[in-house]
Amino acid sequence: SGSVILELSKEKPQERHLDRQAAQFGAAVAKVEAELSAQIRYLTQVATGQPHEGSSYAARKSCQLALNRLDYARRRLGELARACEAMLEP
Repeated sequence: SGSVILELSKEKPQERHLDRQAAQFGAAVAKVEAELSAQIRYLTQVATGQPHEGSSYAARKSCQLALNRLDYARRRLGELARACEAMLEP
């Protein structure tokens, strides 16, 4: 963009050079925009807990849910054992 401004500041700017510089600047802006969009998509996935490339989120969540189910089953079995013991006491 600096060279475009420099060319425009001349009394007789060279249109071809100016067009080429403007096209290069536009291409650079498009590349930056594409990279930022990719980063935003990635960060959106990470922030919302969605599985993404390189993520172990799905495996961790599955493991945590299994541990929660195991803990629940242990508690229920403990309650059942206490109820059975209470019924068997004279």
